[in-house]
Amino acid sequence: MSRTSLGLASGPALSRRPASAPVLLIAFGLGLAGCSHAAGEGAEKHLPTVTVSYPLEREVTDYQDYTGRTASVNFIQLQARVTGYLDKIYFTEGAEIAEGTVLYEIDPRPYKASYDAAKAQVAQNAAALELAKQDNRRFKALAKDQSGAVTKQDLDKYQSQEDQAVANLDYAKANLETAKLNLDWTKVTAPVGGVIGRLLVTRGNLIVANQTTLTTIAAQDPLWVYFDMDEPTALEVRELARQGKFGPASEGPPKIPFRLRLANEKGFPHVAVLDFVNNQVDQPTATLLIRAIFRNPKPENGPRVFTPNNFVLVRVPTSAPYQALLVSPEAVGTDQDLKYIFIVDEENKVVRHAVKLGSMQAGLQVITDGLARGERVIVNGLQRVAPGAAVTPRLEPMPVPPNGSPAVNSPAVLKSPVLKAPVLKSPAPTKK
Repeated sequence: MSRTSLGLASGPALSRRPASAPVLLIAFGLGLAGCSHAAGEGAEKHLPTVTVSYPLEREVTDYQDYTGRTASVNFIQLQARVTGYLDKIYFTEGAEIAEGTVLYEIDPRPYKASYDAAKAQVAQNAAALELAKQDNRRFKALAKDQSGAVTKQDLDKYQSQEDQAVANLDYAKANLETAKLNLDWTKVTAPVGGVIGRLLVTRGNLIVANQTTLTTIAAQDPLWVYFDMDEPTALEVRELARQGKFGPASEGPPKIPFRLRLANEKGFPHVAVLDFVNNQVDQPTATLLIRAIFRNPKPENGPRVFTPNNFVLVRVPTSAPYQALLVSPEAVGTDQDLKYIFIVDEENKVVRHAVKLGSMQAGLQVITDGLARGERVIVNGLQRVAPGAAVTPRLEPMPVPPNGSPAVNSPAVLKSPVLKAPVLKSPAPTKK
């Protein structure tokens, strides 16, 4: 059997096959090198992108918030000063009235009759006084012209009659004044301006002087706000007052400004001033009763902003103004009882900083320690990074909540995930 028939190549052909092996190995090696280079470029292009911002620097003041209730400076339970039957009502329930407005009228006829009688008594006593003066004057002249014509006893009698007439006239005038007061009091007027309440007594009912409550009146401007301050904060505020942080010392409580807002308002747009501090701490609650006063003007249209007994939030300053660094609360992570933020350094690598938090200011978080000016804080994409990882930072302004509304008081717990390096596999050689 020949070598050709067995499928074996001839000598020259067999000697050429080993020469192609080094070429295939070199090509395969070049393919692997090219794949590794492409994979490296892909890893750089797929670094996680995070949003970074510079911290804001502002002048802030620390504070504590409390719940309080507004109260009228003048709240009146209206009662009549005379007894009688209620005859007329001159107001609309719930209306705002001015001081001195006539509200009710009690049947004035009995008091008008008493007034007329007292007035007549004054006239009668005035006439008696005039007669007594003439008699006294006449007998004094007679005693002077004719010695012994009038006895000393008669002179004393006529002088006494004149003095009695003067006293009787004064007494009648006093009765007339009382009768006039009673007649005037049949018209019940508003002692203060404010909003009048509902009718408690209707027409035709007997009104007893100084007993029957007719309605109520609540003054609207200014108003008080009462709230209970915890003892530690009260001590802080008093220390600030002693240091003159709220202005020079004066008689009475220091003029500390507070901020107010209703439940449906954004921020704290209203200002109140400390007006009263109770003389002792309440032992069961360890709180101190505080009162502040504020204006409640009437707008051009519609009702006033506040009414007595409104539920309000009161913001009390607990520090002097100072410069602080602020970040979005979303940039703050929690690791058990520790707070931290992620910083992107100059090499675009993530660095974790432990921080201490201050107060919330217009929806931003004050950082009191652990952050420096000019550092780039990661504010978005915290879940995609870990300390030491390389990232692609995208610089944007620090996010600020709309209208300064409080954002998140306690940020959600952000656990740093373990960043896994991509596995690069060389592709299998293509079969031809």
